[in-house]
Amino acid sequence: MKKAEWILCPVCQNKTRIKVHEDTVLLNFPLFCPKCKQETLINMRQLKTSVIKEPDAKTQSR
Repeated sequence: MKKAEWILCPVCQNKTRIKVHEDTVLLNFPLFCPKCKQETLINMRQLKTSVIKEPDAKTQSR
């Protein structure tokens, strides 16, 4: 039987509403946490989660 786990929020470490199996692959997945109300881009392979850091927008100078 395949192992399945709930994805944990990388910000507050609470369970989200997404459950994945060990063979699931997620790339650039927008994970929303109902507890802290934040959305985070993640990659996931073999139940290992990595957070994608987005660069902040820079102001244009003249």
